[in-house]
Amino acid sequence: MSQPKEGQENQLNIELSEEMAEGTYSNLAIINHSNSEFVIDFIAILAGIPKAKVKSRIILTPQHAKRLANALAENVKKFEQVNGHIKDVEPVQLPMNFNGHIGQA
Repeated sequence: MSQPKEGQENQLNIELSEEMAEGTYSNLAIINHSNSEFVIDFIAILAGIPKAKVKSRIILTPQHAKRLANALAENVKKFEQVNGHIKDVEPVQLPMNFNGHIGQA
């Protein structure tokens, strides 16, 4: 067995399939949580269509949810430093009835 090269011992090899690389469009995220997990449902709402389906669901531990929130805030800050302030042009209509739960976006 060969020894890892210097600086490689903590590297993680992440594979991305072609299908996953295409991504999934979402313009709404519904976030719910319990004492042990955060659930984020990504939804695509299309104009003129009164019904929308969840396109992806991600379940996180509270620790990972906080790391995600921090990483997202850091990346938005970096984006705005290069591209200017991101304007939230559409008011979010809350509360929304989502499978009997009130969600937040």
